[in-house]
Amino acid sequence: MATKLDKEQLRELVEPNWRRMYNFVFRLTLDRDRAERYLADVFALAAAQDKIPTENVEVWLLGIANKLLEERLPRQPEVNFDILDDTLRNEATRTDVVRSLNDPQRDFLLWELKQGCMTSVINCLPPGERAAFVVCHVLKLGDVEAASSLGITESAYKVRLSRARKKIGDYLAPRCEHVNPMNPCRCPARIGTALHKGFIKPMGPSGGVVSLRKPVEPYGRYGTGAGNEDVPMRDISAIYGNLPEPDPPEGLGAKLLEQLGR
Repeated sequence: MATKLDKEQLRELVEPNWRRMYNFVFRLTLDRDRAERYLADVFALAAAQDKIPTENVEVWLLGIANKLLEERLPRQPEVNFDILDDTLRNEATRTDVVRSLNDPQRDFLLWELKQGCMTSVINCLPPGERAAFVVCHVLKLGDVEAASSLGITESAYKVRLSRARKKIGDYLAPRCEHVNPMNPCRCPARIGTALHKGFIKPMGPSGGVVSLRKPVEPYGRYGTGAGNEDVPMRDISAIYGNLPEPDPPEGLGAKLLEQLGR
């Protein structure tokens, strides 16, 4: 699709927005390769429009991204809560694995498991509810902007968001220690299973299966970088609002500009 913008216009379109767009697309796909491909298509579609809005460009881009994802994603989630339980919770806990790790390794893997599990929970939602939850709790848009970005009425958006919150809350409430410290699922006891199943990987350049950007060491509580403090965060909106942004492929912004400028 041929672009109608010059290089400077492309730069003004891409540079301020591509990271947030990647965050949105990655959350809905949980797949780095697809997220990169789809993001390139989103900006190609945007660049080919007759007119770029001068205000609310992010909401406009999210609308393009959401429409593209609605066309490409299956109507039902590709993973579900049963699969997530089977991956992380169907085996006996392996506390010996935690005891065998040094502090940096332990902190890193705890971080990977926490954010990886929470991100996977989002992907157990149908795409429409997933998008509503992400624009609200991850991108933190207001109701009017969120509804506009999804191309639906504000009342329809609130219905989707309510359903998404209920499903996530119903799943996490009886399981996750970060919602209720009395719950049985505790990250340190699940590290061994998560490593065995390939859900997370040891420290290294490749990171975990759903690896996101890490805070500055030592790894803190959901993106705060606040040392090894591990205080439960019972409010789901606080948990998801403090997840780190996805770590995009190196040089993705420059790659997008190069592709669009051809």
